[in-house]
Amino acid sequence: QINFETQKLLKRIYRQSSHHQVRQRSHCLLLKSQGVKLKQLKMIFQVSEKTLYNWFNAWESRGLVGLYNRPGRGRQKTFNDQQIEQIKDWAKRYPQQLKRVRQKIKEQWDITVSTKTIKRLLFQVGMSWHRLRRGVFGKPKPQEYNRKKKQLEELKGNLVN
Repeated sequence: QINFETQKLLKRIYRQSSHHQVRQRSHCLLLKSQGVKLKQLKMIFQVSEKTLYNWFNAWESRGLVGLYNRPGRGRQKTFNDQQIEQIKDWAKRYPQQLKRVRQKIKEQWDITVSTKTIKRLLFQVGMSWHRLRRGVFGKPKPQEYNRKKKQLEELKGNLVN
C-alpha cells in the first residue's frame, strides 16, 4: 500500500510531469493502490502483464526514480568526441570529397557510414559548405570587357619588358 504523502506526490507527478511514460506509470501505481485489478490495468494502459510487473518492480526497488527510464536506452552514438574531431579535420582537408572522408573512417575505425551521415555530423558541429559554381555568372558589358582586356594586355607587356 502507498501512504498518503506518496499518493499526493504521485498525483502531482501524474498531472505535471513532462514525460508521458512517467505520467503513465504514476497513474498506474495510483490506480493499483485504489484496488484496480491487473486485467483492467492492462486494458487501460494497453501494455502487457510483464510490462506492468516491470513498473511495479521498479517502484518497489527504486522508488520514485523507478518511474523514469534508466540512462543508456536508445541508439548509442556512432562516434566518440575524438573521432568527431578527426572527421572535422578530414572534412577541412578534403572539403569536396566526403567519399574520401568516408573511406578514411572505414580504414581507421572500420565503421561504415554514408556521406549523408557525415554531412549530418558535420552540420551538428557547426560546419557547412555550399556547392561551388563551375563557371562565371552572367556576361560582362562589352565596353567594360574591352577596357579590362586592354589593361590585361598592358600588364602582360610590362612583364615581358
